[in-house]
Amino acid sequence: MKIEVQIYQHEWPKLFEKEANNICAILGKEIMAIHHIGSTSVPGLKAKPVIDILPVVKDVHVIDQYNEAMADLGYKSLGENGIKGRRFFKKGENPRTHHVHIFQKDAQHEIVRHLAVRDYLKAHVNTARDYGVLKESLAQKFPNDIEGYCDGKDAYVRQLERNALEWCIQNEEIDYIS
Repeated sequence: MKIEVQIYQHEWPKLFEKEANNICAILGKEIMAIHHIGSTSVPGLKAKPVIDILPVVKDVHVIDQYNEAMADLGYKSLGENGIKGRRFFKKGENPRTHHVHIFQKDAQHEIVRHLAVRDYLKAHVNTARDYGVLKESLAQKFPNDIEGYCDGKDAYVRQLERNALEWCIQNEEIDYIS
């Protein structure tokens, strides 16, 4: 699968809203909040055109009973997929269009980590620009190697997360439920 990094598309928030409504219709009262995360949630940031969605739910273990309904929307369930306490779904193969990262309300570290990075990039335009340039150069260097692409941005993302969490704490920026 070719790695494609695009300039920011104004349709991404609309695609999030549409899919969030579909997911909320399936998960119903299990959902406490639903967030657009990842690079497509940051205006002006270059990104792979994959919409990342973070629903916060009351009980993540109940989500497994919705796998068939999510499959009807085109999602494949991948269970925790490397992050304890998460339920991860992907939609589309080539191209991939959406990722859904479902966390239980008390998984604050994971929820806040995602929201802090999003909000930090929105507030720090130069950092977002630099991150976009890095992703674009890595996509050119590793056009068919997702592991190389991810490895190439790993150190940058780890530092970005540290900066974002520190900024978030200093500014009391995140209300992750609403």
